[in-house]
Amino acid sequence: MDNFEEILMQGIQFGSGGRSAKKDDDKVKTKAKKKKYITGAHGSGSARQKAKYREQRANRKSQQRKK
Repeated sequence: MDNFEEILMQGIQFGSGGRSAKKDDDKVKTKAKKKKYITGAHGSGSARQKAKYREQRANRKSQQRKK
């Protein structure tokens, strides 16, 4: 009964279990961000094609920094 009164007075809190923040925020989390996938160097034809399109997009006039 004491627990019930506590819930009535304080309410129920839903949320995370008080876990600490992740320390490995600097780590690469997806394959798409890894160097070999970006450059297409790991041998996949699909990755090479994507790398080619990334390079083309980076070389577009609209993507160049203005002086």
